[in-house]
Amino acid sequence: MGTFAWMLSIDPKEISTAHLHGYLLGAVAPRPICFASTIDSQGNVNLSPFSFFNVFSANPPVMVFSPARRVRDNTTKHTLENVREVPEVVINIVTFDMVQQMSLSSTEYDRGVNEFIKSGFMQIPSEKVKPPRVAESPVQFECSVNQVIELGEAGGAGNLIVAEVVRLHLNETILDDDGKIDPFKIDTVARLGGNWYSRSREGLFEVEKPIRSLGIGVDGLPDSVRLSTVLTGNDLGMLGNIEQLPAEADYARWKIELEGISTEEVHRMAQKILSQGKTLEALQMLMAKNNNSE
Repeated sequence: MGTFAWMLSIDPKEISTAHLHGYLLGAVAPRPICFASTIDSQGNVNLSPFSFFNVFSANPPVMVFSPARRVRDNTTKHTLENVREVPEVVINIVTFDMVQQMSLSSTEYDRGVNEFIKSGFMQIPSEKVKPPRVAESPVQFECSVNQVIELGEAGGAGNLIVAEVVRLHLNETILDDDGKIDPFKIDTVARLGGNWYSRSREGLFEVEKPIRSLGIGVDGLPDSVRLSTVLTGNDLGMLGNIEQLPAEADYARWKIELEGISTEEVHRMAQKILSQGKTLEALQMLMAKNNNSE
């Protein structure tokens, strides 16, 4: 997963509105994703992305996102239920390096399941609110929820969560020489229709949304895979979207073909296959090597 640089923590009341405005707009462009971490009254943590999101004010600093009622059955999302119980949220900005894991976290796991664990993110404590932050995110906004505005009662109706920033955290590696957010360094992604996303500094790519599957999660992978020094967070996010680990009979041929090849080299081979979209085949290779090493 890599190491995390020291974060620059700022009280929005202690810097100028123009300066704060620049941070807000720099962090939530071009068409942002609200990666919201919340907590319920029992202490259960939830992490989920929303594309109905933007920044609406710099003085006071306010963001609004909307977890809409589900179209198919008119049920509400855990994020909305949580902020009604504990009116606080952390909005974590999504980058290209974490987009696969972010997508995995959108899987509709049962209430009480921690998506930080399922998607392989590291949760770190916040300073002013109860929900934790996503350590891998380069910009994290701790917010108090001022208001929830229900736009309707039917499926698809939005619920505007008006969140005021009370603390923001910036990874200094995304700043330019003038202390402003560099759009090339932050490398944000944007949500489009269907399975399509846009990388702000390059172009379009596709990530299949896990709406019809229940992935095993990164925590369901063997330790030798999950703790790999070769596989990236995106690699693990793709592997964690598999619904069940392959049976030994499914990777028997790989046990023979990979005999004598180092673990690092096998992981690099699997990584190359993953880049071609062959997730199951890559996992079979990794499982075969894991089994051979036992």
